[in-house]
Amino acid sequence: MSPVDRSEDPEPSERTPAGLLFVPVRSGPAGCTARFFRTPPGGRTAVGFTSAARLAATLGTEQACVRLSERALRSLAAPLGVTVVTVDPQFSAPAPSASTPSGTTDMDTVAVPYLNLLIG
Repeated sequence: MSPVDRSEDPEPSERTPAGLLFVPVRSGPAGCTARFFRTPPGGRTAVGFTSAARLAATLGTEQACVRLSERALRSLAAPLGVTVVTVDPQFSAPAPSASTPSGTTDMDTVAVPYLNLLIG
């Protein structure tokens, strides 16, 4: 059986973005940690961006990031039970106020309405 040349395939069976992704991270005691997001049903997803400009437009210019391939991001997320990778979410809502309607503080959750993701 001859190897398949996917460079000529107009619709390759594996849809992966070209190049490395810009993956949002936060600093922690052991270095940086990838940020994971939640979908409205509560499922977790890893997020990557195809450019630094797209990451900054969605999460702000102060958001730290690392460059990873989609395969590396999936490998990083898999042990945590995260099986979904979202590439280039387009919009983000402003951070919630310090008080939720119940009067408690909840500064760890930000709604991302375009994909209905929750950061946390």
